[in-house]
Amino acid sequence: MDVSPGSVDQAMKPVLFEVFGEIWNVQARLGQGASASVYRVSSGRSSSAAVKEFQADTQGGDYGFHKERSVLEDIQGHKNIVTLYGVFTNHNAMGVSTRCLLLELLDVSVSELLVRASNQGHSMWLIQHCARDILEGLAFLHREGYVHADLKPRNVLWSADDECFKLIDFGLSFKEGHQDVKYIQTDGYRAPEAELQNSLAQAGLEADSGCSSAVDLWSLGIILLEMYSGTKLKETVRSQEWKDNCAAVVDQIFSSNNMVYPAIPVYHLRDLIKSMLHSDPKLRGTAETALISPFFSIPFAPHIEDLVLLPTPVLRLLNVIDDRHLHNEEEYEDIIEDMKEECQKYGSVLSLLIPKENPGKGQVFVEYANAGDSKEALRLLSGRTFDGKFVVATFYPLSAYKRGYLYQTVQ
Repeated sequence: MDVSPGSVDQAMKPVLFEVFGEIWNVQARLGQGASASVYRVSSGRSSSAAVKEFQADTQGGDYGFHKERSVLEDIQGHKNIVTLYGVFTNHNAMGVSTRCLLLELLDVSVSELLVRASNQGHSMWLIQHCARDILEGLAFLHREGYVHADLKPRNVLWSADDECFKLIDFGLSFKEGHQDVKYIQTDGYRAPEAELQNSLAQAGLEADSGCSSAVDLWSLGIILLEMYSGTKLKETVRSQEWKDNCAAVVDQIFSSNNMVYPAIPVYHLRDLIKSMLHSDPKLRGTAETALISPFFSIPFAPHIEDLVLLPTPVLRLLNVIDDRHLHNEEEYEDIIEDMKEECQKYGSVLSLLIPKENPGKGQVFVEYANAGDSKEALRLLSGRTFDGKFVVATFYPLSAYKRGYLYQTVQ
């Protein structure tokens, strides 16, 4: 199901769902596709989730619901796969029953990150983080015998609380060797063998064999190329030049990108992407072999823009504390208490740190109980004044904060 955000008739949006005897209020429609809509919901306990509601099937099939449910139930337990909390039937006021999935609520998609890139490309830290997470998710999926078959930026979402990217939307997924869907993948991310299979199916002809997990590697290669270039490549991959020699086009994109990147990581990323874009699926390797690429052995620090784009439970406040405050113990303790009092207005604060020495000297790190609280705090604190200074707020990786590792972020 292609869930696409956009304006839809709000009158058609459900007001609530009753899930296992508990009322979940609908806060927003997150996306709508041909067969289902996705909503952000919250319960009386202030917990949040997503509901994927499948359209009532007048033919009595409910195929999409049963398909995605069965795949998700079979592949639960991996950190890079969206969590399925449960399934239920919703009975609306018109007497229509619909089948629903109650899912983990995720955050920003790679598609949204690409829009925010402004044609400049993302940092090596973000590309590496995303590539590793997707590959680990695919490696697990492929070990379980499944092909995702619709990998694209919109189907890769950031988990603010787990601090990783996760795969969603398994409506076209199938067991390798038992393909039950003829038309797979989305235009722009479709592997050559899937293009051929779709063309044969449209002509009423049967393909010799089904597609394999290699189609997912092809899609990932396009996604990473888009993240590096900062541009959508739909028209590029439709071009004859791409079909004749896509490796040469990849080389052109890398040589023409005017971003200043260290040369060696760029070569490793380019070679990793090219290894995923062989026209022969047998030459693409696997997700597991891709994970041992030299590209993943290079440590990167995030750009400050990365820490604004990817929510976490930890907030970092800049331009707040002067050096003179750090070395006066009484003033320092007063500032700690003032900052705690202010930050607790927006959510439950678990810890607060103001380092006295570099790295992180004078920065304020606030750990909230969840990412929802830190997002609200960032929204309300950014641009505020504290002791006459304008506050600059970003998120900060929870794992790094817990280890006491304070990045010297690239500005």
